[in-house]
Amino acid sequence: MFKNKTLIKAIYLLGLVSFLASCESFVEVDVPNDRITGETLFTNNRSALSALDGLYSQLFNTSFAAGGNRSVTFLSGLSGDNFEITNPIPDMIEFSENEVLPQNDYNLSLWSGAYSTIYMANSLIQGAENSTSLDDETRNRLIGESKFIRAFTYFYLVHLYENVPLVLDTDYQINAQLANASPENVNAQILIDLNDALELTDENYPEDSRKYINSSVVRALLARVHLYQENWVQAEQYSSQVISSSNLYNLNEDLDDVFLINSIEALWQISPEGWGGTFSHTREGNLFVIIFANSSPVELSDDFMDIWEENDLRFINWVGTFSDETRDYNFPFKYKIQFDNSGGDITEYSTVFRLAEQYLIRSEARAKQGNLSGAIEDLDQIRQRSEIDLVSETNPGLSENELIELILTERRKEFFAEWGHRWLDLKRTQTVNEVLSVKKPLWNPTDIFYPIPEVERMKNPNLEQNEGY
Repeated sequence: MFKNKTLIKAIYLLGLVSFLASCESFVEVDVPNDRITGETLFTNNRSALSALDGLYSQLFNTSFAAGGNRSVTFLSGLSGDNFEITNPIPDMIEFSENEVLPQNDYNLSLWSGAYSTIYMANSLIQGAENSTSLDDETRNRLIGESKFIRAFTYFYLVHLYENVPLVLDTDYQINAQLANASPENVNAQILIDLNDALELTDENYPEDSRKYINSSVVRALLARVHLYQENWVQAEQYSSQVISSSNLYNLNEDLDDVFLINSIEALWQISPEGWGGTFSHTREGNLFVIIFANSSPVELSDDFMDIWEENDLRFINWVGTFSDETRDYNFPFKYKIQFDNSGGDITEYSTVFRLAEQYLIRSEARAKQGNLSGAIEDLDQIRQRSEIDLVSETNPGLSENELIELILTERRKEFFAEWGHRWLDLKRTQTVNEVLSVKKPLWNPTDIFYPIPEVERMKNPNLEQNEGY
């Protein structure tokens, strides 16, 4: 009961910050710093940790991270080639056709949700740094975990929009006039925040729950950031550190267990406790699982369905089929619960980072450094779990380019309907024009980045629009 009351208080406190931060615009935040970050939240360890809990809960309710139809997972999935639209909702169709207009409301929700998250993280960082009431352990935890969440959010902003404002303060007067920062500056700040977070987080999870951040989660994002920046040595280094933590992480042998609460494969998860009521399902399950024709706005594309080997356990366990008198609908079935308002125990968490990605990051990084046997060894970890032929047995003489192509195909199969991996992989490997120009009639090379929402540019004349809009 005490924990529930604490969570409710946390959600209220962070909800107040979120309300002030949202209004569909991060530039409209007008809140005296000493009232929110000093007097209210940081007078003692208990209230400060409640505020941190509120930040985690808010991730579940913020469009950017929630897993619903305005989230990175869904909108980036539409932009790639794994989904096909089943409902004629104009804002969704724009993402699916890669013709997103600056006035698109879903795009505004994605942007605003990300900056709302950043504002809350900034509030916790600033409040913890300025407080004289917190002990060192609590202060370090608040700063470290909040800096991670800020870096994580900027990772998506810079790769979805490229030129974005770098908001590091809670002063609305400053924020309201910020111009676009260069991707180089944003990426530099991401690394600063992650390196700080690595020093301030522990190996063990707070409360033994993977809904919180530990040092392995920080290393996992560092591995991904360095992969995207083609820093192959660092990508291999950080992924190896995560993989070596076998006391905490292993690949689930049963694929139906991967997305369960505190799965042994999960590094970081978002809890549906953020519903704040009797619901216990994830938003991904609610969005993707088809229980009647067109109950989900998307189905898996024919192109995606064609890449599978028939005996791949991921296809068997993670692809669902609904049939009616007209046809079959194929849908992501990683999350099995479409809806549950029983108020019972939560069994599935929205999974953000998991061990499989680290094997595939290290595989790619090793291949890029010429260590093809090591790359194949990591790739085969994923293929063996899926019970498909091992590369080491069937084709160990692959060239580097052939191996990279196979790794990227495995990433597409492994991470479909998860956090936009396919869309971001197409962009970072500079194959997006080649792939989507064939599949999407309206594709234009400038569609690689989403437009800055027009509402934001009307409020802040210093924001420049992305090319092509």
